[in-house]
Amino acid sequence: MTAPAAGEMKKTLSLTGLTINAMALIAPGAFLWTTFQAQVVQQNAGGTTAHDMVTGLMFVLILAFLTAYSYAELANLYPEAGAGSSYYFAEAAFLDKERPEHYRFARLVKFIVGWVSHLYYWIYPGIMVAFTGTLLVYILGLFGVALSTPLEIGAVVVFSAVSGYIAFRGISGSTLTAIIINVIQLTALALFSALAIIFRLTHPQLQYEHPNILSVVLPHNITNVLFQGTIAILLLVGFESVTALGAEAINPKRDVRRAVLLSLAIQGLFAYLIEYVATNFFVNSSVTAQVTSSGTTTTVNGYAAAAASGAPIGDMIKFIGDTMLGGTGTILALILAATVLIALIGTTLACLNTGVRITYVMGRDREMPSLLGLLHGKYAAPHYGVLALAVISAVFGAYGVLSADNLLQITLASNTGTFIVYGLTNAVVLVAFAGKSGRSVIKHVLIPVIGLLANIAMLGAVTFESVSAGGSTQTDTLIALAFVVGWIIVGAVWLVVNSTRQKRPLLTQARAGT
Repeated sequence: MTAPAAGEMKKTLSLTGLTINAMALIAPGAFLWTTFQAQVVQQNAGGTTAHDMVTGLMFVLILAFLTAYSYAELANLYPEAGAGSSYYFAEAAFLDKERPEHYRFARLVKFIVGWVSHLYYWIYPGIMVAFTGTLLVYILGLFGVALSTPLEIGAVVVFSAVSGYIAFRGISGSTLTAIIINVIQLTALALFSALAIIFRLTHPQLQYEHPNILSVVLPHNITNVLFQGTIAILLLVGFESVTALGAEAINPKRDVRRAVLLSLAIQGLFAYLIEYVATNFFVNSSVTAQVTSSGTTTTVNGYAAAAASGAPIGDMIKFIGDTMLGGTGTILALILAATVLIALIGTTLACLNTGVRITYVMGRDREMPSLLGLLHGKYAAPHYGVLALAVISAVFGAYGVLSADNLLQITLASNTGTFIVYGLTNAVVLVAFAGKSGRSVIKHVLIPVIGLLANIAMLGAVTFESVSAGGSTQTDTLIALAFVVGWIIVGAVWLVVNSTRQKRPLLTQARAGT
């Protein structure tokens, strides 16, 4: 087993630091703003699935906790994993076994997990950068300034460079930034949610999409719940990022496991659930938008207005401010947009900090170019990896801001990688705890099996829904899947070529006497 070398990274992160870094990646203020439109646009049998938005979120929260628990159990079993996370877990699970057929596959399995992880960790920061570019267009639009495409791409590149520089200086500075950002976004979240609920309670005469709070939280259509879940799962990824910070954890055995579950509980179970309940409780017919089709302009309202808007949450807070708070709508929309921009900064930093660590370990193991496995002498950060990821994020971000189709393509590619890695990690739990004296049927068999099947099912649902939609959505999905397949093929070729060059066998050499 390849053990992390002692003293490579500085152990500076307590339970709070670990949790804060994961919370920064699951940014509720940012994702409500960036995904709400996609959630109301989604249709089933010609009608919106938005009425089951909250129940879809509740459904995938359960699935996310299953996978989070698997990560937590592996982190507890292998506290020495350091920065390797699921990449290390995959190898350790097979090396722990005595039977040669298990032992020999250790290197192959860990490479597969590590390589596929990059579909998530290398693309996801680019998506955040693209979201930032789109948000800048909205903010400047409030002042009547139109940002041209070249300038928008330039802003994306600058933002990626600045985020890379902060990540380059190490995890401690990024953690301080993440703490400030989390305080700001959670405060903004609480205020927005409170205003939305107060507005509903003080304006009962309006026509609302949901007649009461029970309609918000109870399912209306099981198919719609599943469809909403395919988007809602995108809001929750990131809890596993804590396991990539084990090398910087002061007490990884105790704190990594707790931080995985705590970050998901705070951001997903608490923050997102409150935010989505309040927002859907508020949606009403008085919030309108203009839709032009075949030369005819019509006025739509409620969920239809949200679907027609590039920033429905901005429209909602503007309506609340203009109607209930003395015409302060534009100011409130600007403030909320600014907090979302700040949250995106934190999310991008978290992506760069955690995603690059598996790359670093693979570089150190010579499974990727060894340059990526070097640490900066002063900041103890994988600086070449951070630089590479910052450039990659700028490229994906620039591609994503060009059109909604481009953004959907990279999002689907990233989500596919996420589901595959999550599914594989649940499968690793079955191997890791097989034959262990403390093995539990519930914790180490039932939970990971359900988690594995759930991730496979969600991946199938996302793919099927997107392909069957036809039109540009179908095209975007096929492009995304082609990228995923292409990355896997590149990985297979690299593995063979790299192994031949280093004269290393693809299968781990069996122990003497086996």
